[in-house]
Amino acid sequence: MTLGVPSVMPVKAAKIGDLLRSGDPKFSFEMFPPRDEKDDRILWRTIRNLEQRGADFVSITYGAGGSTSKKTVETTERLNADTTLLTMAHCTAVNHSVAELRNLIGHFADVGVRNILALRGDPPGDPRAEWIAHPEGLRYAYELVELIKSSGDFSVGVAAFPEGHPRDEDWETGVRHFVAKCRAGADFAITQIFYDVEDYLRLRDAVAASGCDVPILPGIMPVTNIKQIERFAILTGMDFPAALAERLRAVEGDRDAIRDIGVEVATDMGARLLAEGAPGLHFTTLNHSRSTRRVWQNLRP
Repeated sequence: MTLGVPSVMPVKAAKIGDLLRSGDPKFSFEMFPPRDEKDDRILWRTIRNLEQRGADFVSITYGAGGSTSKKTVETTERLNADTTLLTMAHCTAVNHSVAELRNLIGHFADVGVRNILALRGDPPGDPRAEWIAHPEGLRYAYELVELIKSSGDFSVGVAAFPEGHPRDEDWETGVRHFVAKCRAGADFAITQIFYDVEDYLRLRDAVAASGCDVPILPGIMPVTNIKQIERFAILTGMDFPAALAERLRAVEGDRDAIRDIGVEVATDMGARLLAEGAPGLHFTTLNHSRSTRRVWQNLRP
């Protein structure tokens, strides 16, 4: 297909910040841009399944250090042109000058994207490496929020870290940084994935106590692969509960059993989060939707 002016997308896209304040739980799904033709087929099969089932929005990641920036733009453009789905693009400040960021934001606007997740971003290659600002770029996520908001009529989301950000000196510092992003103009937030509902509730309540009422959408990922989730935990500093790890290792050779446990745990988490007033759930799919669709089906009213 030829990428160009969106043919299905409405002239003015809905704003995710408004959707999350509407009162009804929203269900959204995160995907990454395809790396090859096989990835492309998998991604679009998943997208069509989610479109048919009425996903509230989908997001397309940006890759470490902006490594998939071109693919992110191409994928969001095609989503807006070829589907009825509401699309959110990820945008990271790392390795970009302000001029490059303005150009990227302008391109998103040109193809009808009005929802952007503003992230400082991890250093390419090693998320735990020293973070070095581009000499003509931005240093903090709140600056990227301000840049996007000043560039047009966008609904801007930011990241939230229920267990604390590994670069923060303590959890309270992380709350202050999060509130600063909201006060810079963020309309909503999406958390890093987590497995203890209490961590989400603690963050939500601390943010509310700071006078900030930005809706915080919990990030959920049903476990489908033990080694994969353990690697993720090491890279991000996320706590992977020992009891869950023990259950999964007991059936390590049975992929279906692992998926069943992952769906069960994610369903239980999601049900409690929604009962506690979370504005919805944001599923990390890794471009496969089978487990997330099962959880979604379990939780839909």
